[in-house]
This record gives sequence, structure tokens and C-alpha cells, in this order.
Amino acid sequence: GNSAFYNCSALTSITIPNSVTSIGEKAFEGCSSLASVSIGNGVTSIGRYAFRSCSSLTSITIPNNVTTVGSSVFSGCSSLKSATIGTSVKEIGNSAFYNCSALTSITIPNSVTNIGSSVFSGCSSLKSVTVGTSVKEISDYIFTGCSSLTSITIPNSVTKIGDSAFSGCSGLTSVTIGNSVTSIGGSTFYGCSSLTSITIPNNVIVI
Repeated sequence: GNSAFYNCSALTSITIPNSVTSIGEKAFEGCSSLASVSIGNGVTSIGRYAFRSCSSLTSITIPNNVTTVGSSVFSGCSSLKSATIGTSVKEIGNSAFYNCSALTSITIPNSVTNIGSSVFSGCSSLKSVTVGTSVKEISDYIFTGCSSLTSITIPNSVTKIGDSAFSGCSGLTSVTIGNSVTSIGGSTFYGCSSLTSITIPNNVIVI
């Protein structure tokens, strides 16, 4: 349930059995010593803020049965280096990995259609991103401050790139924009000081 282990600051590990189908909001928020989490295959949803500020957590695997990852789920998990997103996830909520400053790579599976705003904002170590072929929109502030990101390919499923999506990505040198993009938001590439060239597809009607 909600806030079940909220601020249990001495808790170091947890195993969630296969019988559990959902993890409530703030269930483990503030468990600052939590370093090991095993989530059972029965879980289909992870609530908002469930693991926020679990600053000792280094890796997480979201099981394949999960369809929804709530807002700010791993926000502030500053030691999180590895995250695997299950192949049934359809939606990733706002700020899900906000300020996960140790995260180095992420693959968004082809099952994902919606990604919220600021999901990877502040992930300053993020070097590699693979965006699945069902994502409809690169949302506002999604990669803001990802200063280690060097390249990204936006698939043809995407029709819109939001405001400040890549703002502050000072290491970004290569961007490939899919042919379905029709709108590019304000300040999208603000502060991308390493970006020397970009090709805007013919379908873009709003910048």
C-alpha cells in the first residue's frame, strides 16, 4: 500500500513476491539505505514516488508484466547506474528518473507509447539512449541537463519534440530526427554547445 515503508532509512534490501500485483505510492520513498530491490513478476503497476530518494539503490529491473511506471518513481536515486525497463511498459510518468545522476544508459522498449515530462532531466551521466519505435512524443524537459549524452535518434513514430527537450545537453553532437516530426518546441536545443549541424525533416511545420 501507499507509504508502506516510507522513510525506513535503515532498510537495506527488499524482495517483493510474485503474488504482489501493485506497489503503492511512496511505498519505499526515503529508504536511503535500500541497495537491493527484487520485484516479483506479478507486479503490473508501480505507483508514484515509490522509490524516490532511495539514494543507495544502484540497479533496478522493472518486470515484463509492469504496464505503468508512475511519476517520480526513481527520482533522486543518485546512485542508480542501471535500469532495465520491462517489455510491457506502455507509459513512463513525469520525472520518473529525474536527477538519477549516476545512470549511464537507458533503453525505452518498443511497448512504450507515452513518456512524461522531465523523465531523465538531470541525468548528467547518461551517455546512451535508445528510444523505442512506438513513442509518440519527446516530451518537455525530458533530457534537460543530460550533459554526457552525445547522440540520439528520434524514431519515425514521434510527431512532436517538446520545449527544452535537450536543453543543456552540452555534449550532444548528433541528433537524427524522424520524418514524422511536425513540431519542435521552444528552447529544444538551448545550450547544446557541441551540436554543429542538424537536419530538420520536411514535415516540420512549427519550430
